Amino acid sequence: MKLGKSIPSLNNKIIFKPFLCTMNRALIIILLLSLTISASAQELTLKLRRFEQSDDYPQPPQDSAFLALQVAYNKAIEKKDASAAANYLQQMGRACFHLGHYPQALDYHLQAGEIFRSEGKQEQLANNLNDLGILYYYNRQRGLAHQQYQEALSIYSHLHNPAGMAVTLGKIGHLYEKQQRYDSAFYFQRQALAQYRQLDDKQGIAKIYENIGSIYEDLARYDSAHYYFQQALTLDEQTADDIARIEVLNNLGDVLRKTGRYREGLRLTRQALALALQTNEQYQLSGAYKDLGKSYNLLGMNDSAYYYLELSRQHLLDIYSRESSKQVALLQTMYGMEKKNREIERLQLARKMNSIIVIAVVIVIILLVVLGTVIISRQRLRIKHAEIIAQQERQQYELSQGRMQVELENRKMELTTHTLHIIQKNQLLEELRNRLDELVKDDRRDQKKQLKQLHQQINHSFHHDRYWDEFRSMFEQVHQAFFNNLKNYCDSLTPNDLRLVALLKMNLPSGDIATLLSVSQDSLRVMRYRLRKKLNMEQGESLTAFIQSL
Repeated sequence: MKLGKSIPSLNNKIIFKPFLCTMNRALIIILLLSLTISASAQELTLKLRRFEQSDDYPQPPQDSAFLALQVAYNKAIEKKDASAAANYLQQMGRACFHLGHYPQALDYHLQAGEIFRSEGKQEQLANNLNDLGILYYYNRQRGLAHQQYQEALSIYSHLHNPAGMAVTLGKIGHLYEKQQRYDSAFYFQRQALAQYRQLDDKQGIAKIYENIGSIYEDLARYDSAHYYFQQALTLDEQTADDIARIEVLNNLGDVLRKTGRYREGLRLTRQALALALQTNEQYQLSGAYKDLGKSYNLLGMNDSAYYYLELSRQHLLDIYSRESSKQVALLQTMYGMEKKNREIERLQLARKMNSIIVIAVVIVIILLVVLGTVIISRQRLRIKHAEIIAQQERQQYELSQGRMQVELENRKMELTTHTLHIIQKNQLLEELRNRLDELVKDDRRDQKKQLKQLHQQINHSFHHDRYWDEFRSMFEQVHQAFFNNLKNYCDSLTPNDLRLVALLKMNLPSGDIATLLSVSQDSLRVMRYRLRKKLNMEQGESLTAFIQSL
């Protein structure tokens, strides 16, 4: 029975051991896949860390200092120190970028850029443009990043600033590398290298060597990549730049792994791990553990690969946890500051509005008083002017009326004189006609023909219209619109009717009217009767009174 029990136990161990190996491999593969999926995020984090530790993107202040930056910015605004305010805005933008708050970082950098530009601070503007380029690059807006770098390069060239030119040229080359435009990337990196060599800046030269090595690595030209990484490592060792050495050692280890030299790569990765532990650089430490896990996996040592990959994952989670805490703290700080700023702005706005209202009321009152004074003065002037004009018009009217009255009297006298002349002429003609009638009745036949001709001429003179036209013209000057008013009652009056009406209007005796019209009294009564009928006058109504009313 014991033997029977021992045999199954042995079989279980034999079966279970391959099962454990298979499980380990599966776990390692799953862990590798998870790390591969997060590789781009980790690479972004590591590169961001690299920027923070370089001169290109200065280390931002800690979260506790962000509030102090905001307070300093507000004081600079109160003192109207625009340049200082722009510097604080740039630092706040770097802090937000460091914690992944890209929109807020962009807002701060854009505000800083506007102030630098308006104040003519060209070097600070170029520096801020480089920060904006990095921000646009990590926000996947490479076209905008390139615009910022180009403007910064133009400013540095104008200022003859080789250090700024070198930094910006390196950034442009890095941007072309990520766009896989390797010829342009090489061109700008070598131009940056020339500037750093002119300045004898070993850290800058090492950085460019590392960038060139990265380009060769992308092109799978591993010998050239290894050469430039090795050159960068030598310079980093001379300058004691441990952070840069860690990254270069990791890059060299990647090149050796890609060329099949796993154990040499493992040795370099261990050196990078030792430096990361020494400097307590968690980003680099996580990357070194990940590279160790890859190396052991390639060497078939899956237990060790699993161990180091798990360590890398744990460190990466710790980093993200710390970064998240920092982001939450920064967001709380920013929220508190924004709330406080909004309250201050609200109070300031209310104070300004009250001041504006008071000023507006005072101005309105002053304007009303001035306007009232002006209106009263203008009204008085207008009344005075109107009185003067009225007085002048009244005087002119009185003078005109006087002249018209004198002229009317003259016209009446002329009309009367003219009428009397006509009457005298007609009376004379009447006497002549009577005498001629007597001569015609005489039996002396030898003068009869001549006397008849004279009689006809006299009769023709009685009916000649020239004197009537002159009479009518003078009559209308004295009695204006009389005939027009008469036509409103009757428009079928004959010229003889009009003569009769005019003579009646002058209030002449019937005898004079008959003489002027060269008719008898009986004929005049007939003419008056017909005129009454044409004017539709009722029986008993005075014709003379009616005509005088016109």
